Amino acid sequence: MPVLHSIIHKIDKKPDGSPAVLHYAGTELAESEIRDDLMRQFNESYNAKQGKAWGLFHPESGAYPFSGWLTKYLASGKDFIEFSNSAVEHLTKLMEESNLSVGGHALFCHYQQGLTQYLVIALLQETGAVTVTDGLALAPVLRLDLDHIHLAARINLSEWKDNPKSRQYISFIKGKNGRKANDYFRDFIGCQEGIDGPGETRTLLKAFSDFVENEDLPEESAREKTKTLVDYASSQAKLGEPMGLEELSELIDEDRPKAFYDHIRNKDYGLSPEIPADKRTLNQFRRFTGRTEGLSISFEQHLLGSKVEFDQSGGTLTLRGLPTQLVEQLKSAGA
Repeated sequence: MPVLHSIIHKIDKKPDGSPAVLHYAGTELAESEIRDDLMRQFNESYNAKQGKAWGLFHPESGAYPFSGWLTKYLASGKDFIEFSNSAVEHLTKLMEESNLSVGGHALFCHYQQGLTQYLVIALLQETGAVTVTDGLALAPVLRLDLDHIHLAARINLSEWKDNPKSRQYISFIKGKNGRKANDYFRDFIGCQEGIDGPGETRTLLKAFSDFVENEDLPEESAREKTKTLVDYASSQAKLGEPMGLEELSELIDEDRPKAFYDHIRNKDYGLSPEIPADKRTLNQFRRFTGRTEGLSISFEQHLLGSKVEFDQSGGTLTLRGLPTQLVEQLKSAGA
């Protein structure tokens, strides 16, 4: 993961209402193992973060100037410090206007991963830690808290440039740090939510369930394909990358690599070719299966409590919302 440019400014903002004080870095972070390790740890923590949203820039304006500064920087290929100075000044201004009491270390990092270039922007806090001195005594130290990132965004610069119609080239943390804080940071970036990650993931899982039913797959095959989907989605989420529907289709059925993709397109689920995997939604997706004496049962975990009721003491299941085809068969049989 080559780091092309990186810098950290500091914003001092006290809870006593005094004005924020901006400390400019002046120079970029020097190339070092420490810098590269910092970015590796940041990306791991950011990728694992739940509650992210995906979107795109607002049109450049006085209210949303960030994309203009970024365009100018990328066009020149230089003046990264000037770009970051303009951005951190704007961030400090919005922080003041929002009357937020917490500053932090403003990280800007332009890096490349494979053939794709990214820009990361984050406001990092410090946390206390303990170290052992040369004399084997304990001493308190402060470190950047990469375990609890609340305000951060990552821009896929290559996607923004090559696919201007994309609505998901920016990811940002929605988080639990208070809506006011999240809104001011999102306004600083100048981005708007463009794609509903949880909703898209739920639709994908619905499409997969329909595919399994339409194909009338044996339970073992259905379980294998379910595991393939969840493993792929989880690995993409870990990398911070969206799921590609064509690639997923190829993994689900190597003999018929287009089967699942064609099913999605023919049924018109309205899914984008690439969608971000929402971890919370994936964690709820698990198939319960069982077969005995001519009876085969299979359903998804999220249906428990709604369409499926389980009586543990009696060992019984109550089903609601039966498939129309099954209902008609039962009526025809006089059940």
